[in-house]
Amino acid sequence: MALEHAILVSLSERAASGSELTRRFDASIGFFWTATHQQIYRVLGRMEGDGWITAESVPQADRPTKKTYAVTDAGRAELTRWIAEPTVPDPVRSTLGVKMRGASLGDPATRAALLDDLRGQLDEHTKRLSLYEFLEARDFPDPGALAGADLDIYLVLRGGLLMEQFWIRWLTEYLDAHTQENR
Repeated sequence: MALEHAILVSLSERAASGSELTRRFDASIGFFWTATHQQIYRVLGRMEGDGWITAESVPQADRPTKKTYAVTDAGRAELTRWIAEPTVPDPVRSTLGVKMRGASLGDPATRAALLDDLRGQLDEHTKRLSLYEFLEARDFPDPGALAGADLDIYLVLRGGLLMEQFWIRWLTEYLDAHTQENR
């Protein structure tokens, strides 16, 4: 997926300035597709040049004028084309998985460093799962009543929950196995 498509999805939900868009990435789409603020601004310029979005200058009191971006008909057509395009499954590329596979090839200090790294990864996935659970409870108290865009947003959040649960289970199993091995 190109960053352009993630931006088109976000701007199709609601027009935004570049800074609003970067905050939105940090809080929602960024859970599944990351980009730096510089990347987002660079791509916004390219998308405007391609005619996929427009930028409207909005004066602000006591602040510089900001640009608010919105999707054009050409941008909606590109988003429609991209959504309908068959998706090739993402190959599994896990640096962590390869390190885990090769852990026994290193010395004890190397293995200890990896186990520390895995504990840190487990902590990060546990925190992210807690955040997703909070968002689910706060934003979707009655998932059975959802439809349309709200249902799609909820189901993507559920995908995030399931991925974090997977990582927590896998990392816990690996760490537990190595804890038992060292007894």
